[in-house]
Amino acid sequence: MTNTGTESRTEKIGLHNLKPAPGSHRNRKRLGRGPGSGTGKTSGKGHKGIKARAGHHGPGGGKPQFEGGQMPMTRRLPKRGFTNAFRVESQVVSLEELSRIPEGTEITTESLVEAGLIRSRKGPAKLLANGELSHAVTVRGVKVSAGAREKIVAAGGRIEE
Repeated sequence: MTNTGTESRTEKIGLHNLKPAPGSHRNRKRLGRGPGSGTGKTSGKGHKGIKARAGHHGPGGGKPQFEGGQMPMTRRLPKRGFTNAFRVESQVVSLEELSRIPEGTEITTESLVEAGLIRSRKGPAKLLANGELSHAVTVRGVKVSAGAREKIVAAGGRIEE
């Protein structure tokens, strides 16, 4: 038995047929558009007072850090410490990660960038002694920790400043 025209066709959801659920979408409130709108003249803000003003300190306006006149949190908390503007943050590379670089290649900043171990403009690289070194390497122009220096030399590699 076949029903002609009564069976419901389901259509795939796509950008062309999206619409909000019925009753979920309301028109925006148009303020200050005459007495007939219901929100004319004072636009639902009442008469005078701080909350009738533009940029007031109440809900929907003003300074988010304002605490009603009490001493603000940023002024109550003590200030401590020092931030060095000239601090250099090194990009850490472990010895284990050097296995990604082909054997016989010199370890330089450029070769580390090509291998994807460091980013080019994020500060200098530094080799740390995490993991074991699988083959001898030549390191040139890269900072090396004391532990990593020992492991590189032990594996038959060399470090050139």
